Amino acid sequence: MMRCVTWVIGFVLCCYTSASFAEPSKTLTLEEAVETALTHHPTVRIGTTAIEAAQARVRQEITGYLPRGAYTYSLSRQQRPVTSAVGGVQIGDGGQQRTVAQIFNFHSTNFSMSQLLFDFGCTLDSIRAASASVAASAADLETTRQTVIVNTKQAYYGLLSSQQLLGVAEETVRQNQKHLEDARARHEVGIAPRFDVTQAQVQVSTAELDLVTARNNVALGQETLRTAMGLTDFADFVLVDMPAHQPVTLDDAEIVQQAYRSRPELHSLQAQQQAATRRVSALRKQMLPMISGNAQYNWTGRAHPLPEGWIIGATLTVPLFDDFLTVAQVSEAQATLRGLEAQEEDLRQQVTLDVRRSVLEMRRAEQSIRVTEQIVIQARENLELAEGRYSAGVGNIIEVTDAQVSFSSARANRIQAVYSYKTALAQLERALGKRLDEPFVPQP
Repeated sequence: MMRCVTWVIGFVLCCYTSASFAEPSKTLTLEEAVETALTHHPTVRIGTTAIEAAQARVRQEITGYLPRGAYTYSLSRQQRPVTSAVGGVQIGDGGQQRTVAQIFNFHSTNFSMSQLLFDFGCTLDSIRAASASVAASAADLETTRQTVIVNTKQAYYGLLSSQQLLGVAEETVRQNQKHLEDARARHEVGIAPRFDVTQAQVQVSTAELDLVTARNNVALGQETLRTAMGLTDFADFVLVDMPAHQPVTLDDAEIVQQAYRSRPELHSLQAQQQAATRRVSALRKQMLPMISGNAQYNWTGRAHPLPEGWIIGATLTVPLFDDFLTVAQVSEAQATLRGLEAQEEDLRQQVTLDVRRSVLEMRRAEQSIRVTEQIVIQARENLELAEGRYSAGVGNIIEVTDAQVSFSSARANRIQAVYSYKTALAQLERALGKRLDEPFVPQP
């Protein structure tokens, strides 16, 4: 028996020691969450590979200026007349001559090189078009990065909001349980009706249901943040709450112009237009002549050593029947260019809407914070008065439960207003294409 008791005590001490020295949960700041998302999110890697592919296309176009060489060797078994095989000797007697066929091996070795000399800048335009595509891919990557950042911030603020709302729900349950205990005590001494007890029980059950929803929202917020950060497993992080909001003063007219200069989507479309313009120029120059130099050295014959020969010269290529194809390709490229110009105009309108909507939402949330702070003060005072009246016997349980609901709702509204403001700031930064703490570039 004594040995069993000793074992139990030892087990409990081990558990206590393990719990005491367990590694605490790691804190996660907003900056760390954003950095993790930019490192691990798959869409960022997709954008990076798109840039690498565009750079490879530039190298492909550059090869148009490099010499091209080829080496070929062929061995064939042929049947030819002896006259051609032996250099014109014919076999025959008297007036009759006949040609005899013979089977033999035929060797052919050829080494050739060619170099573009002049093509009216067609290859140069192709290189510049590919380089502009690299710039467009880089702007697309920046768009992806900004999207990942704003999604991470929204998820981070959403989880913080859910956690604080969970605290409100837990506090509401405790307060309603206290009201239930007060109602039961007053009912037992005969100074409160049974209705007060049942009313308090309903409020406790309702608060517990809200608590279940709040816990589920926290779990959902954790999954949302995990996905926004590009992680497969979400560690047990403790989020660091953000400082109180600071009002931001903005010039409505200037921020729209700043968004035009900063949004990477506009930079991407402008780079795509440059690439399309160069493609049109390159296609038009395909209708012009092209000059290239070529050289060739060969060994050909039926037996070694093979007779040698060489050729050197220049080739002038004039397209004759490709004009119809080229004209159609130019028309297609021009239509693509006009489409990109229309997309830029449409995007500018969308940018204007995004900026103004974000500013309005930020200001609405800022005003909501001031209003909800006042409501929380008033609701807390109203709850204290209702509880005092009920304790003094001059109030009823309905006043207390209504005041508790109003106070809990006011606290929840204030939390939502604070994080709505922070989310609106993140969305405004996304609409501007830059951080608000970065200096604004004056319009030239």
